[in-house]
Amino acid sequence: MKRTALLVALLLGGATTLAQAQSTHSAADTVDDEPWASDIAAFRKADRLHFPKPGGIVFVGSSSIVYWPHLAQDFPGENVIQRGFGGSELGDVVYRAPTIVIPYKPRLVVLYAGDNDIANGRTPEEVLTQFQRFVKVVRDSLPKTRIAFISIKPSWARVALLDKMRAANDLVKKYIDGKPGLTYIDVFTPMLSPAGQPRMALLDPTDSLHLNATGYKLWRHLVMPVVRASRPVKP
Repeated sequence: MKRTALLVALLLGGATTLAQAQSTHSAADTVDDEPWASDIAAFRKADRLHFPKPGGIVFVGSSSIVYWPHLAQDFPGENVIQRGFGGSELGDVVYRAPTIVIPYKPRLVVLYAGDNDIANGRTPEEVLTQFQRFVKVVRDSLPKTRIAFISIKPSWARVALLDKMRAANDLVKKYIDGKPGLTYIDVFTPMLSPAGQPRMALLDPTDSLHLNATGYKLWRHLVMPVVRASRPVKP
């Protein structure tokens, strides 16, 4: 079975079976020469089958968003739209925002990216620049949409990059501070031990990079207040 069909089924949370997803696959759903073509095609297909209502929450970014299990169930009662694509950098998210963020007219965008940027040799300053670009792209079309940046997480797989990650986080936090509609969610600090090292208890032991269930439980706890704060005020 094609990866696109599988991802569509996951995006629809079981509403569409794998067989149904496979049967709706068409050549128009992929652009083979574009990175993450199958992922983007899967998002488009899911949208055709069931387009999300406006006012939801888009979770977008790299593999930490892709692998977040039961993301919608972690935020019950919310219109959660999971749009991560593994291995992506911030610039990749900026490029695809017009396709996988803006059309949904969300009230909140939760972004996790920058981890791969640093791992691929980008500087903390470049991370900040790309985040600023993301904010501009979203705000140009959706000026009232809130944006939350989940800080770059520490991990044992990338422990040598902790100082650069901390510097990138500090730059983004400084940029966000005091700006209406922008929120910085610090996962970096609580994911460190008292000795200042990544807490292995929060990481997948198979790669020491991605989160395990305990790590995602922590992220849910840290993201939840931002989600609640974004809810419309009832008259």
